[in-house]
Order: sequence, then C-alpha cells, then structure tokens
Amino acid sequence: MGAPLYSIPGTTSAPANEPAAAPAPAAAKTVAEVLAQSQVESVMDELDRDLVGLAPVKQRIRDIAALLVIDKLRSARGLQAHNPSLHMSFTGNPGTGKTTVALRMAEILHRLGYVRKGHLVAVTRDDLVGQYIGHTAPKTKEVLKKAMGGVLFIDEAYYLYRPDNERDYGQEAIEILLQVMENQRDDLVVILAGYKDRMDTFFQSNPGMSSRIAHHLDFPDYSQGELNQIAGRMLAQMNYRFGVGASEAFAEYLQRRIGQPHFANARSVRNALDRARLRQASRLFADRERELTEADLSTLSEDDIRASRHFQTS
Repeated sequence: MGAPLYSIPGTTSAPANEPAAAPAPAAAKTVAEVLAQSQVESVMDELDRDLVGLAPVKQRIRDIAALLVIDKLRSARGLQAHNPSLHMSFTGNPGTGKTTVALRMAEILHRLGYVRKGHLVAVTRDDLVGQYIGHTAPKTKEVLKKAMGGVLFIDEAYYLYRPDNERDYGQEAIEILLQVMENQRDDLVVILAGYKDRMDTFFQSNPGMSSRIAHHLDFPDYSQGELNQIAGRMLAQMNYRFGVGASEAFAEYLQRRIGQPHFANARSVRNALDRARLRQASRLFADRERELTEADLSTLSEDDIRASRHFQTS
C-alpha cells in the first residue's frame, strides 16, 4: 500500500525519549483468556443493561466483538496479516441510541486493542466542510487528528454530499476521509450515521465510501412499551417518579405523540419529561407558603403530564 495522499501529522510515532512499555501479557490462546484480559464482556453487559430494546443491534455488536476476539486468536497463530476493516454505518431515526452505541463500540475496540485510546469524536458536516476554497482540508484534518486512536462519529453524513451545488466543498472532505479510512484504518474507526433512506442514497452516490464500510447496523424505532420503560429509567436517574395516574397519562401522551411529525424516540421522551418538570416546578413555585416535602419535589402529577399541548388537540 502506498503512502496516504492525506497524512494526519502527529499520530504515527511516539517520542524517542518515551519510557519503555511494560512487558505485554502472554498471548491469549482461548476465547476465555481474551475476554478475561480485555474485560470486554462488561461493556456489552452495560449495553444490555443501559439500553432498552435494540435487540438486533445488541446482537450485531456481540457478533462484531466475537469476530474481533477470534481475529486476535488468529493473529496469535500467525493467521492474520492486518487488522480487519471496522468502519461502520448506523442508520435509523433520531433518538434510537446510535451515539450511545457508538460510545460503547469505541470502548469495545479499545479494550480489544483495535484502537489506542477508545475515545469518540462526534461531528457533523459543519465541523468538516469549510465555506471557502482552502478551508475544508484544514478543518477535516484537524477533526481527524483529534479522532486518531479512537472513533470518529459523523452524524447525518449524507449532508457531506451535495451534487446540486457546484461550489460546495463537501466532496473534498469525503476524499480526505476516504484516504484516511483506507490508509490509517489501523488507528481510526469511522462510523457514519443518519436516516436509512438518505444513507442508502449517499452510498449509491459514493461507491468508494460504501466499499470501505464493513458493518451496517439498522436501529429500529422503539415500541410504545419500550418508550414507557425508557421514561421510567430517565425519571429514576433524575430522582423523579410518576404520581397517581401520571404513568397512564404519559402512556396516552406517547400514543398521541408517536404519529406526529418530528417524533424522535428517546429524545422526544426526554423532552416531554423536561417540559413536565417545568410544569411541576411552576406548580410548586406558586404554593410559596407551604413546606415542600421530598415527595412533592420528586413527583410528577397527572396534571403535569396532561397540561401538554398534545392533549389539547383531538
């Protein structure tokens, strides 16, 4: 493989005076030994515990982790010459957990030794594409430099490609990404994310990008039951709870809201709960003379939910 057309400075070699690394542990010879050394199972268990639903996505992450574990064992036996391609595409509607799964994926890759740092750098088109000639390359290279050793997560990646605008510089960013994804794939994993139909069109228009994506994960929308479960978890994390009738009112709210425009799954659930907390705060604030109990301060009432504008329409 030739030298990359676009190189990212400061990412390939350690300083000469850096202290010698500690001796590496003995190469694992069994799956159990790899899992014990990496502790990667705890990350996958966290994924199961922290995220509601998403069974197909969770299984695919486990499959990828299994592939990487086996590849480590193959490498120890001299059966593998280079790291596998790990660039990914996450497709689905907003609020379906794509960024959260990307964070967990970065940690899995780090624990298994496929990236040096395991951090996630999340960006959109605006972080990569400049407004004038000569601006895009420095912006894109700076983002790539920050992401090296970890995972670069590009949300709504299809906005990089705007063929209808001949003065657009997104194609330049794509070309730089393509080179780095190929030539420095042992030090960076790129995850492209967005709506499935738009990502499909993006890949059709950019076959070079499509050919570099090894894993496509589709994130399904949450069911109403799963959204109710997510709401309960969010409230518990904030030390709130539903009062009498509030849980039922919230389930009815979701029934009304799911079919309306701009519904964003878990993100919309969080927004709805934040607005309910605002109504609760205004209600408690108005009762200035009464001493508020812990239950008062931590309970969302049925009225706090039903005051939503979505209950005011038929």
